[in-house]
Amino acid sequence: MAVAKGRTSTADRTSTLKVGDKAPDFELKAHNSDQPWKLADQRGKNVVLAFFPFAFTPV
Repeated sequence: MAVAKGRTSTADRTSTLKVGDKAPDFELKAHNSDQPWKLADQRGKNVVLAFFPFAFTPV
């Protein structure tokens, strides 16, 4: 995994999900309300998670 100069990555220290594994529960700050967005609240719905390392972070 390439990491831009001056950045660090914890990719080698995190567990990797396999196809069919359940995602661990997590909570995020919602962009449009004061209520947090929780994965557990989405049970029974289709959810797509996309991760963009270092996206939207200052250089």
